[in-house]
Amino acid sequence: MAELVFFSGTMDCGKSTLALQMDYNHRARGRGGVRFSRNDRAGGTRISSRLGLETDCVEVLDGTDFWDEVVRRRTTGLRVDYLICDEAQFYSPEQVEQLARVVDEIGVDVFAFGITADFRTRLFPGSQRLIELADRVRVLQVEALCWCGRRATHNARTVDGVMVLEGEQVVVGDVGVAAGTFGTDAGHTPVVGYETLCRRHFMRSVTAHAASLMAAEEQLLPFEVDAALSGGAGDLRRS
Repeated sequence: MAELVFFSGTMDCGKSTLALQMDYNHRARGRGGVRFSRNDRAGGTRISSRLGLETDCVEVLDGTDFWDEVVRRRTTGLRVDYLICDEAQFYSPEQVEQLARVVDEIGVDVFAFGITADFRTRLFPGSQRLIELADRVRVLQVEALCWCGRRATHNARTVDGVMVLEGEQVVVGDVGVAAGTFGTDAGHTPVVGYETLCRRHFMRSVTAHAASLMAAEEQLLPFEVDAALSGGAGDLRRS
């Protein structure tokens, strides 16, 4: 029986790596599949992992119809046994319903990979629909870590290292900015980034940059940094 399976987790937990591994395993057993992604860090028509793995794929657009994608390939003689759908949080609810229909009516396995919630802890529409319709939802076991060493459970958006809770749901940002690399000159362009945090530090808005600033200025222990920043990290920014 074909299945719709949703593999979810925070950033840095290996979703794209697993997507590429599963594609390889299925192809090695003679199955035919199609890889899809949207807004990948490597640009359009690519699936890439932070480990350096990368391959081509079909870019999902607003007008992409997965039913049509599968039917068109099958009617031209191509074998389609499964779909790899990376960055599935960016798919529309209607596209997720198309994936479910492909599973139920054509018998194609769909393996979707994506982040569950955005930087405000709100479910992405695509992820919400996947949770509602998937035959199975699996949380990846590779744990992303907060700056404090605890298991990261939330994706935080930062501007120059300071956590923000307002803005568009989808904004491209850097996930590799070091804690102390933000400029302070008048012509500085704010750096939008993303960081994984444990629930405790997400709720207190304590990013790696904010903790680094306080530790450098006061030489406080980690638990004292938490207490000092419990009202938010925004006050630590220098004018």
